[in-house]
Amino acid sequence: MEAGDWSDPAQVLSAAKSVLEVPPEGTAEQLSAVLSGPLPHRALAVLTGDCSRSPMRRVGEAGVADRISSAELARLAGAVDIGVPRFAVALIGGEERRVLSVASAPHQRSGALVAVVTADGYEPAPGIRQLVQQLWDIISLQLSGYAAQAHPVPLAGNRIAAQERARVIAELTDAHTAALSALLGALRSRTLDDAAARRTAADIAVSALIELRAAGDLDRSLTEETGQEAFARLEERLAPLTRYSDVTLELVPPDPGLRTRLLPSDIAHAARAVARGGVLLMLEQDGIGRIRVEWKLTGVGLRISLRDDGPGGLAADALTMHRLADRVASLGGEVSLDAVPGWGTHITVELPLTAREAPSADALHALNPRELQVLEQITEGLRNRKIAEALQISEHTVKYHVRNILEKLKVDSRGEAAALARGARRSLV
Repeated sequence: MEAGDWSDPAQVLSAAKSVLEVPPEGTAEQLSAVLSGPLPHRALAVLTGDCSRSPMRRVGEAGVADRISSAELARLAGAVDIGVPRFAVALIGGEERRVLSVASAPHQRSGALVAVVTADGYEPAPGIRQLVQQLWDIISLQLSGYAAQAHPVPLAGNRIAAQERARVIAELTDAHTAALSALLGALRSRTLDDAAARRTAADIAVSALIELRAAGDLDRSLTEETGQEAFARLEERLAPLTRYSDVTLELVPPDPGLRTRLLPSDIAHAARAVARGGVLLMLEQDGIGRIRVEWKLTGVGLRISLRDDGPGGLAADALTMHRLADRVASLGGEVSLDAVPGWGTHITVELPLTAREAPSADALHALNPRELQVLEQITEGLRNRKIAEALQISEHTVKYHVRNILEKLKVDSRGEAAALARGARRSLV
């Protein structure tokens, strides 16, 4: 399409039709193609709030398009008004560039943004900007329609993406919490003077930044780790938490069988994340003197044992326990908490060392209304007695429903059933 063609309504409608005919994942590429004549550009990026699986798409020159980040697009979205094209210099692709930003928000939808990095020296006329706005209004309406239709294949991808986001968010939260706890420990230490405390805090902050930047690449570069290597990396992550506190961290070395056993990287990574999350949970209590961490091989998997000598007041439905349970359940494992007032808390995690087939969310359709009610209570972390009180049925009846739920969903634990239910619920949002 040439620049002059934009004065021909038939040509504009043809261009719109060509974009609407492609699937959502091809929108950016096709839109870039139809705009190549009337709007010379180096790169084009799309950000939509209605697609949880692939919210950002980008096409264009290497070194420009591939450097555009969702954070940059989010900043642009905050600077442009809905329905009002904005042409200005903005940070995109890591540099200040001239960008045409257009935002649209169909009724009751999250909205969508298209950012076009124009060719050097080119400035689109007001008429071109407005036509791009109108074209994007039509396209974003189509994109929101795709999201509302909830096709089965995208939903499966959404579910995986939601689980991955939940895992990453939980682990980043623990990493930030660990770093802040270590910083506070150093700054409050009675054994360090002001200068030493500042130096120590700076070292901890640098180490935390290095961990956050390198952990993902490092973990993904490994397919297997020995138990000894995996536990040694756990020791590195836990050491700052109690270095300047009154709590003693007792790390039990792996036995010979575990030291030489090769662990799948996802299991080793999850084991470290769960262990650190459990330690952080225990450190939130007052009156803790010692925390014992131990990994052991069992007949079918890896057992993580965390035991403290605190007040024994932790509850299984604590928010942090929800995160731990979700991470463990996603790998087919189980987590349990045994807290005895005056004697401390014991968290036990069982992780399988072999992959298992993921249960299908379609199995939820096999549950009857009462079983769905019970499953909803399970996802809230409630035990049988509390579920019985909430639904005004007997505890024996709850046990009966739980057994049927596990059989119908083809899972082995309440945690797996809860994770499946949460995944199905997130995929429909």
